Amino acid sequence: MSNSTITPWVVGNWKMNPMHANAFQLIQEFKQLLEHENIAPEQCHIGVAPTTIALTSIQAQLKDAARTVYTVAQDLSRVAGTGAYTGEVSAELLKDSGIEFALVGHSERRELFGDHVEILKEKLHHALNAGLTVIYCVGESLDQREQGLADQVVLQQICDIAAVVQAEQWQNIVIAYEPIWAIGTGKTASPEDAQAMHAKIREGLTQITSYGANMAILYGGSVKAENAVELAACPDINGALVGGASLNAQSFYQIAKAFAQSK
Repeated sequence: MSNSTITPWVVGNWKMNPMHANAFQLIQEFKQLLEHENIAPEQCHIGVAPTTIALTSIQAQLKDAARTVYTVAQDLSRVAGTGAYTGEVSAELLKDSGIEFALVGHSERRELFGDHVEILKEKLHHALNAGLTVIYCVGESLDQREQGLADQVVLQQICDIAAVVQAEQWQNIVIAYEPIWAIGTGKTASPEDAQAMHAKIREGLTQITSYGANMAILYGGSVKAENAVELAACPDINGALVGGASLNAQSFYQIAKAFAQSK
């Protein structure tokens, strides 16, 4: 079972959305909601993951928010430092720009862009060595779940990265469980199924690292304001990686509020 002292995380993954004017409006609306009824930072960490081109502008817009809202990179290069790598953004460049957090291993990166395990290990290694906190995504396909392989697949994805994570670096990793079949489909794992997988992940983490009991494990997969309270009540679900609902300020705020009030 989760350590009750874990502060939940709610992170909005904007993916390849929205246009600049809409992004600015979204942030302004979210800031207004926080000004009207703030969510204490000790109750819930909040972050948004805009497109790479918007990272620093969104970060600047959030500086005067009523509370800290982190800016999260959706991805980073498998190459470290600087150099002749057209189109790439390294962990060091993110850190130099004041970006302290990054997603690694989102299913869309795995499925659509060929981010296999060796690429993910390189990305994770460079991110951690640059001092970033990584939200590492794991999850199974519908076919894998129907074959009864969900636990095996997800735990293997975590074991895959152990070789590149130094002992003390586990405290800089947040796990996000996102069943692939529930991402952007409107389908959501039942709270019971999600909790069962989170408990398995927790058990696996405690066997790998002494930080396992204290690591946040987020749920991602069609999280909405309508199901956030029920998911937040699960003992091993320590927050949410939110997709489409994070593009609506009110919905995103309500999800963050649900997790803030549950723990």
